[in-house]
Amino acid sequence: MITVYVYVLDTLADWETGYVTSELNSGRFFRKDAQRVSLKTVSCSKEPVKTMGGMTVVPDCLVDDIVVSQSSVLLLPGANTWNDPKHNAVIKKAGQMLSSGAAVCAICGATEALANFGLLDNRPHTSNGPGFLEMISPGYTGQRFYKDQPSVKDNNLITAACTGALLWTKQIIEYLDVFQADTLKAWYDYFSTGSPESFFALMQTLPAAGES
Repeated sequence: MITVYVYVLDTLADWETGYVTSELNSGRFFRKDAQRVSLKTVSCSKEPVKTMGGMTVVPDCLVDDIVVSQSSVLLLPGANTWNDPKHNAVIKKAGQMLSSGAAVCAICGATEALANFGLLDNRPHTSNGPGFLEMISPGYTGQRFYKDQPSVKDNNLITAACTGALLWTKQIIEYLDVFQADTLKAWYDYFSTGSPESFFALMQTLPAAGES
């Protein structure tokens, strides 16, 4: 089983995790032999957090409960509160996970937190545009690895800009290998274009009703 830990913190940008959590939790487009995925919300305390959209989330577990293994994934969403020192523990955990081969997926403001700990200094990555990380992370030295793209996958590190949630989701699903390749292509084509052709292509990749 794959365990996906979704870090939750005040002002979490709801839309940035919407695609990925919905698809991984529902499994509605998973291929028949895909591994099961368990989603857990995790935070620095068990206190409820309030998202940017005003939703209240009660964490399932604490940072110390994260199991560091190659079947674990840590999702770090954007938020306006990443500069609070209480979130340092999860970034240290992210460093351990990257070193162990586990996946870390960060978007928007979470890339700032990774940059502050030097975790982007030697790996291809992206963020909210060229110059963003230099502006907010004085110790950042990963400029030569920066790619001006919506989302960048470098083995077990997947980073994205605030506008890259859809591609970020596609790259995470691809990394986890839970969709058929044609399903993933059709899914991305449909959600990025809205075309009826892509919708029908997506439906055609799925097993017929009653098919085992």
